[in-house]
Amino acid sequence: MREIVLDTETTGLKFTDNHRVIEIAAIEIIDFLPTGKVFHKYVNPQRDVPESSVDIHGITEKFLSNKPLFKDIVEEFLEFVSSDNIVAHNAPFDIGFLNFELQKCGKNILLNRSIDTVVLAREKFPGQSVSLDALCKRLAIDNTQREKHSATLDAELLARVYIELNDAREPSLNLSIETADNLIETDFDISLLHKRNLKTKITEEEEKLHKEFVKSLGKNAIWNKVKDGQ
Repeated sequence: MREIVLDTETTGLKFTDNHRVIEIAAIEIIDFLPTGKVFHKYVNPQRDVPESSVDIHGITEKFLSNKPLFKDIVEEFLEFVSSDNIVAHNAPFDIGFLNFELQKCGKNILLNRSIDTVVLAREKFPGQSVSLDALCKRLAIDNTQREKHSATLDAELLARVYIELNDAREPSLNLSIETADNLIETDFDISLLHKRNLKTKITEEEEKLHKEFVKSLGKNAIWNKVKDGQ
């Protein structure tokens, strides 16, 4: 089963106030395993980025000034997402913004089934905080690099959270489990990825962007382990 774990950053909280998408990150997982295929783009919103938003994600109007418009990356985005499930934290927010951008481009809105990890987390941990940071702490997922919101880092963290929320440890994952203070520490068995023999369709440009993306995540990123076969 192919699913897309997705996160966006925006200029503000409401697309109805003409706020726009400025970053999209999406990770492909198949049977609850990340395949290494990612989609990541910064997007020129053709408007200002309020200081209150910059304080959250650190992405400035100047930085975005030479980035492509959404209409320039829309076909690549739609091809990557295809018709598969979209997993997002507070999915109505991300999908609402993406549909707003799609409509502005004259494209059909996303009709993919959406899976909201906020809803999943509330069912699993009723009455407790279900923010991404809180879930990472509860599930012993290292989020120390998350000083500001980042679609790339948040998408990777969310992929880990989603897998844990689904208890997807067998047969797709083999996890060593140590409990301390009610926290569960997990490690991916990368040998299972190598045994899958999935055909790669990645281009040289995609490979270059992926390497840059992985480098930005630090040494503990999943894909460093995949590359090194650890």
